[in-house]
Amino acid sequence: MRTAGAELQQESVRSLYLHVPFCSHKCHYCDFYSLVDTQDRQEAFTQRLIQELHGLAPFAAGTPLGTIFVGGGTPSLLRVPLWKRLLEALTDRFDLSGIRQGRGEFTVECNPESVSPELLDTLRGTGADRISMGAQSFDRAHLKTLDRIHNPESVSRAVAMARSAGFERLSIDLIFGIPGQTLDDWKRDLDSALSLGTEHLSCYNLTYEQGTAMTARLARGEFQPADEDVEVDMYEMTVDHLAAAGFRRYEISNYSKPGREALHNLAYWRQENWLAAGPSASGHVGGWRWKNVARLDDYLRASADGLPEVADAEAPDRARALRERVWTGLRLWEGLDAESTIAAAGQIRDSAARALQDAVHRVREQGLLDDSGGRWVLNKRGMLIADSIVVDLMAALDR
Repeated sequence: MRTAGAELQQESVRSLYLHVPFCSHKCHYCDFYSLVDTQDRQEAFTQRLIQELHGLAPFAAGTPLGTIFVGGGTPSLLRVPLWKRLLEALTDRFDLSGIRQGRGEFTVECNPESVSPELLDTLRGTGADRISMGAQSFDRAHLKTLDRIHNPESVSRAVAMARSAGFERLSIDLIFGIPGQTLDDWKRDLDSALSLGTEHLSCYNLTYEQGTAMTARLARGEFQPADEDVEVDMYEMTVDHLAAAGFRRYEISNYSKPGREALHNLAYWRQENWLAAGPSASGHVGGWRWKNVARLDDYLRASADGLPEVADAEAPDRARALRERVWTGLRLWEGLDAESTIAAAGQIRDSAARALQDAVHRVREQGLLDDSGGRWVLNKRGMLIADSIVVDLMAALDR
């Protein structure tokens, strides 16, 4: 990022991601960077994060931020006095006027067992307007399988606290395909979430990521993974059940009431620009991609300009950008603009544009993709195998 500094400052950046790595313990399925919080490094982390925000601020100068997302880890574990310092730095260094006037979105991830009225009042008073609550399930047995430490009742209490603090926008995360979970269990989880009045749900299929405790337990034979046919039934029921409740699936795993989509995540999926701060946080501006060092000890090392070490950086690349556009764009219900996508392929080479069109035609002939208003959109059947379709399209680009 330092190398491309002058170039990046010419870009319009309207999104900011902050990563708070602390957790009360490491959930068995999680592969995001986090560490068990012992309270001893929260202050050093907060000060370092504020330094990084000062270093990043020039890259967003002159443009009001449209979205902020604080993820982790468990951001709600950060002590309230430290949150106040962090929010003061955000207000001081970045233009939050659009967010405060209701023209943007400021989301903070919370776990139900670690929120408090004081924290929620502090967040709301500085402009945060959206809470993403990690429920995962409302079934005690399934929470135990996932190694979650909260109980189902704490979710409704946390949601009530958020409402009392003035948060009107609430999202709930749920996981399906948990070993031992039935279709009826999953429907009860969906109904429990809907009963809380949320207008956004993220429903993720449990995946066994390399290096996680969940994957190690599977390898040891401690449980059997969910049957694939049952997972498909759960996914299809999610689409239909939430549609009946007025929710639109706008991305493979995300559903919302009209106008309540996650604006920050849409910035990712539409390949817009965003800054990122915190250990392991990844940013994207002007085609440049970078990822901060992940280890907290490495991240805490000071630098003159406030920016941390970068573990990985990629310069703009047309072929990579097109692959990313196809990969994320087809996850969205709005799909991909056909004309501009073909043009982007043609900038790589003429044969790539032809190969992409031929591949899309084959998918359309299989009844998996619709050409709607000049956009390529995966239909309900196509969404079930979206990953394999995207792999085929990207393979066509490489031929």
